[in-house]
Amino acid sequence: MDVRRATERYRGGDLEAGILSWHAFSFGPHYDPGNLRFGAVLACNEERLEPGAGFDEHPHSHTEIVTWVVEGELTHQDSTGHKTLVRPGDVQRLSSAAGVRHVERNDGTAPLTFVQMWLAPVTPGGEPSYEIVRGIADQTPYAVPEAGAMLHVRRLAVGERTAVPDGPYVYVHVVRGEVRLDGEQLGAGDSARITDAKDVDAVGVSGAELLMWEMTPP
Repeated sequence: MDVRRATERYRGGDLEAGILSWHAFSFGPHYDPGNLRFGAVLACNEERLEPGAGFDEHPHSHTEIVTWVVEGELTHQDSTGHKTLVRPGDVQRLSSAAGVRHVERNDGTAPLTFVQMWLAPVTPGGEPSYEIVRGIADQTPYAVPEAGAMLHVRRLAVGERTAVPDGPYVYVHVVRGEVRLDGEQLGAGDSARITDAKDVDAVGVSGAELLMWEMTPP
């Protein structure tokens, strides 16, 4: 198990434009050849947008983009015609396939924080697609078959225990709170990359929210 702390993330964004980004993997000008991906996960970015701030229209291709809002509301608009508000508890997925363009903004009056994860598809190309699941229930898995991955959302009370999925590659990201993961204490923004996961569990040290990716070999 390889634990990565929130303090080790690469800082990005544009503070003058109201954007602060924290990158868990090599990203843009922060190139690290030893930190390009884990399993299917290519990026895990925490984005903080002030009211009125956002990312103007930009392209993506050959990437499964999964977004989880921590607080606030995210306005999403893409070139396939979708325009939605993404709120805490919703899972949004944009399959960029052979190419898509989108806009992401904070059109609300409160700060917005969201976690965005990029996954590599098993087979590149195809037609772009979009999906949003409103208010996903605790312990309800969300499949991304295009990337050979399954997302597990867990919300833990103090002392509550949950099994980490067994698998060749498991990526655990702490959204909020503190947990004890296989003897290691992790806080908000910390993550763990587990290879050949088996019989690993997480326990809530405080109330906590976890995102766990279960992945097949790339």
